[in-house]
This record gives sequence, structure tokens and C-alpha cells, in this order.
Amino acid sequence: MSQEMITPLDLTAILRAAIPDAEVEVTDTTGTLDHFAIRVVSDAFAGVSLLDQHRMVYRALEAPRADGRIHALEIHTATRS
Repeated sequence: MSQEMITPLDLTAILRAAIPDAEVEVTDTTGTLDHFAIRVVSDAFAGVSLLDQHRMVYRALEAPRADGRIHALEIHTATRS
């Protein structure tokens, strides 16, 4: 399967590195450290479609998704304005 488990703090750090102004909230929804609900608020999403906002988050999390550390994601994105 995967490498070591990934934590909400790890995911927060990855997302903040990819989207520097992001306010990030990550919740482990099942207690198994592989199902997460993620909320990202960033000015980088201004003028970007919801689908493309989610793609930005998926791209940032490509490595832990590819190696199986993330099994499921629930993504919510928004701009500050």
C-alpha cells in the first residue's frame, strides 16, 4: 500500500506550500488517516472556476494520492472576498 500515514498537519503543510496565502483546515473524517475533509480559502481562487479550484488542490496533493496515503477527499474551496 503506502508509506507511513499522512496526518492533517502534513496535508496542511503541503497545501500551504502549494498555495502560500491559503487558510487550510483538514479533518480526518474516519480516524484512519486516509479519508479527509479539506477546506481551503485563498485569493488564488479568485476568478477561477470551482472545478479548477479543486484541481489546484488535487495537484498539490498528487504525491500522497498517488502512493495511497489518501484514499478519499472531500474538498471545499473559497475565496476571501
